Amino acid sequence: MDTINTPKPTVILVDDHLIFQQGLKAIINFEGLATVIAEAPNGKEFIELLSIHKPDLVLMDIDMPHMNGMEATQKALELQPDLKIIALTMFEDEEYYYKMIDLGVKGFILKSTGIHELERAINDVMAGDSYFSNELLRKIIVNFSRKKTEAVIDNSMFTTREMEVLQEICLGSTTDEIAQKLHISPKTVKCHRSNLLEKTVCKNTPSLILYAIKNKIIDL
Repeated sequence: MDTINTPKPTVILVDDHLIFQQGLKAIINFEGLATVIAEAPNGKEFIELLSIHKPDLVLMDIDMPHMNGMEATQKALELQPDLKIIALTMFEDEEYYYKMIDLGVKGFILKSTGIHELERAINDVMAGDSYFSNELLRKIIVNFSRKKTEAVIDNSMFTTREMEVLQEICLGSTTDEIAQKLHISPKTVKCHRSNLLEKTVCKNTPSLILYAIKNKIIDL
């Protein structure tokens, strides 16, 4: 019986540390997670590559010389609005998370992440979901807890089902996983997600997750 091979997503790696960049490329190629079509040591050279390539996905470092990840992300999405970008981050990059989310990145993974989490991030983002490193989410939750901020959002603005969907989104569940767990269709999950984005005035799923954590809407 013939099997249908699903094409691997094409990826550009953007990072100024050559050893990390080459190691990441080797892992992605060896594990068959994607097809690396180009690499760039900074945002400026990455933007130049976009005149030649049209990748499905970009793994983008944040702190780089000449042009950092924020500037590169903004310019890249102006050139290719459908481009999916996952930020490569360190714990100390927290001040940039919100800016990168506002610009439109689809996910965040720590540079110290393992192969399985990298694979999950790539698969989730390519499927139309977002991805936050579990370790990174825990850090954000801890930081908000330390600030002792008071919740100012009235949860009654959300339906019971919307709260259930939001909880699962913040736990990192994909659309299909939420649909299966709540016994609803993926289309219904997407509808609830759209309602949540509208009610919270959030631009995308990553910003919705941070909104929920900051305002203590969900309990993780």
